[in-house]
Amino acid sequence: MLPGSIQISGETLSGAEIRDICESLRENSVRLLSLRGCQLSERDFGHVCRGAAESRSLAQLNLNLGIVSNINRVKQLAEALKTNRSVQSLFLHGSPLTDAGLALLNPALSIHPSLVALDLGDCMLGDEGINLICGLLPPDGAKSGLKELTLSANPGVTSKGWGRLAIAVAHSSQLRVLNLDYNPLGDQVAGMLAVAVASSRTLEVLDLEGTGLTNQSAQTLLDMVENYPTALRTLILAENNISPELQQQISDLLSEGEEEEETEAREVTTREKNPWICQNNSSSQMVLMTSGLGDSLLAETEM
Repeated sequence: MLPGSIQISGETLSGAEIRDICESLRENSVRLLSLRGCQLSERDFGHVCRGAAESRSLAQLNLNLGIVSNINRVKQLAEALKTNRSVQSLFLHGSPLTDAGLALLNPALSIHPSLVALDLGDCMLGDEGINLICGLLPPDGAKSGLKELTLSANPGVTSKGWGRLAIAVAHSSQLRVLNLDYNPLGDQVAGMLAVAVASSRTLEVLDLEGTGLTNQSAQTLLDMVENYPTALRTLILAENNISPELQQQISDLLSEGEEEEETEAREVTTREKNPWICQNNSSSQMVLMTSGLGDSLLAETEM
């Protein structure tokens, strides 16, 4: 039987329910466990952590909205992650971690062999927390790091912290999605992020919704998209003081870039399927007829 999912939201969990969850974890029958906003005792939280530690099937663990509510729970989660080898996505959005809590959790995060997606939005982080997170974005040539990072609504981070993150993103060989929405970034930080995006070979999605940007930073982002080849496909600028015209220009340029990539992908697939196509020299004209078949071969499916 393929592993399934357990998704519970906003409920007070009984001891019997926790026992069932833990049994499923130990039997490796759970791929996704979400206890978003649920209430459970300290003892039962410990049971869940031990079950997660033993599970070989658990790929996504969602403890959003205050589940990890104190330092003791942070320690228990850290111990579970040191043993677990299967979790790919960890969501702690809305947990009062603070920098001190993240410091306790960070060693387990940094050595976890499978973790690629991390949500630390609204976790009361500051600059020290950002410094720790930068360690999860190793530079080119280092070990594999995060591919998706959410840091929404952490207003305690200063421009210095965001600048450090921008440098890490610029040199990260893995990060594809970065969510910074609802942080008071301003135009100065947006300029640093534009440089990071221009340097990154992998970043595809950047969420800057509600981050205090103006036309000044939008113009910088427009120049970046227009003049420098990037992997960026989606740039979210809603709820900022940016003119609709500038937002549309950026969106159009990103769409054009994506269409060009799709065309190139079809041409590559066609060449692979039709080895008789002549490519004798770089100056010869080549005419390709494509049907669009094979597009799905290049698609990548992720949780």
